[in-house]
Amino acid sequence: MERIIKSHIEKLPEGVDLATSREVPGLDAQGRTATETLEMARDVAGKLIEAHRERSGDPELSSVGDSFDYRLIVNS
Repeated sequence: MERIIKSHIEKLPEGVDLATSREVPGLDAQGRTATETLEMARDVAGKLIEAHRERSGDPELSSVGDSFDYRLIVNS
């Protein structure tokens, strides 16, 4: 099942991007670009959610509905 989580990405002084989420405790993913960071965050979040499900049942996260807002990152 697809879920939506809010994530935060910031550029660190070392030049890498860091993704975190208040909705998925423990989510920390770094990458060289925002795209790479999001891909890694998606993988880490999936593993953390699965571990939570095995311990405590399904976490309370929003399901993907018929529509949702998504910010695109583009090179210009």
